[in-house]
Amino acid sequence: MATDRLRKKIGVGRHASSIKRDRQNEKHNARNRHARSTMRTIIKKVRQELTLDTLKASTPVIAKAAKKGLIHRRKASRMISRLTKAVNKENAS
Repeated sequence: MATDRLRKKIGVGRHASSIKRDRQNEKHNARNRHARSTMRTIIKKVRQELTLDTLKASTPVIAKAAKKGLIHRRKASRMISRLTKAVNKENAS
């Protein structure tokens, strides 16, 4: 069962599995928060600069976020499309 060290953390009505699940959730939340923040930052950079280089750097980041389930795949596609449209419009003129 639980060791003395875990018994202190567990308390009444808490299982070792729930403590482990809390640890896992903290790690997953941190990982997701970092990926989402990175994605948002790179999108802002593309909108400010509107260059092909920033667009090429942002596309895989957005696609990876969709693949991991951070955002919906259609939302990712829509974001990439709109950024591409804005960059192309800026570079055409």
